Amino acid sequence: MTPIRQAWLVLEDGTAFPGRAIGAEGEAFGEAVFNTAMTGYQEILTDPSYKGQIVCMTYPHIGNYGVNEEDVESRRPWVNGFIVRELSPIASNYRSSEPLDAYLKRHNIIALEGIDTRALTLKLREQGSMRCGISTTERDPQQLLKRVRGAPEIVGIDLVKEVTCEAPYAWEGAARASGPNIVVMDFGVKFNIMRQLASLGCKITVVPASTAAKEVLALKPDGIVLSNGPGDPAAVTYAIKTIRELMGQAPMLGICLGHQLLGLAYGGETFKLKFGHHGGNHPVQDLGTGKVEITSQNHNFAVRVETIHGGKVELTHKNLNDGTVEGMRHKALPILSLQYHPEASPGPHDARYFFQRFLDLVEGVHA
Repeated sequence: MTPIRQAWLVLEDGTAFPGRAIGAEGEAFGEAVFNTAMTGYQEILTDPSYKGQIVCMTYPHIGNYGVNEEDVESRRPWVNGFIVRELSPIASNYRSSEPLDAYLKRHNIIALEGIDTRALTLKLREQGSMRCGISTTERDPQQLLKRVRGAPEIVGIDLVKEVTCEAPYAWEGAARASGPNIVVMDFGVKFNIMRQLASLGCKITVVPASTAAKEVLALKPDGIVLSNGPGDPAAVTYAIKTIRELMGQAPMLGICLGHQLLGLAYGGETFKLKFGHHGGNHPVQDLGTGKVEITSQNHNFAVRVETIHGGKVELTHKNLNDGTVEGMRHKALPILSLQYHPEASPGPHDARYFFQRFLDLVEGVHA
């Protein structure tokens, strides 16, 4: 029988939760956030947008279907740490190739189970996201607290440079495609964005976040996708400059961080949400059709659309929980953006139609 390993979770306000260690040995620090999805923990672990964060799953029973090599959303896990109420001792699924605990160990992800995740979630909702630390080696939570308070804040830090690809590459799933030529700027892109574009016949080239506008245009894109990614959009100044230079050169679609970067490129402002939107059950209304979509979301920052002056941008989608901006459209240029994830993974598929809406825009420009 495997011996129980003690672990501590300590928040920057001094709250300490004793738990049981799972995954790797050591310490991890980051911003504590909660995710309300009931499934999809492997996609969450491998979403680059979680770089810098320690994720608490609100669903209590995690790991029961194991992990596999098909459901990853990037080349490796990116979360700084992982928190669950109960890790399933059994992984039962015909697609499973490995238990979650072994996967966490193999990728050196420090995690713990056994804490009251409801109490942690309520604290984060009431007080907002805060820095935290997990340790499987420290026995004194007060000592861990000192290191938590010395950890960096996410605001003002460029995390994109840590997750973007090192060199351009063609998406293999679209090697024989004959449809529109799409360039994806990788700010921390999820693989399912490329899978969705490939399923619609697109040829896809992925480029690093620091790629200059002239290099993007040299690829002769029919359309440009600005991907999701982690952290504070205002810190990614080089991307904002590039986006401004690309506006009007080809139709553009911004997703999550890409949407926020567009907001800044328009001359607007972004702000940090109290505890962010993380999960697969967020209601969003399409203001054009009146339809309500249940969406997958993962972001801590949002756009202040009212700060974009000149009447050049139209609000297209809004969050029905807190009224924040979920979608924008440029009135003169072929540019669309969404704050949520139309590719899901994990999450509902209500918004997958938006990729076709973008391609309709591309085809209309090039008709």
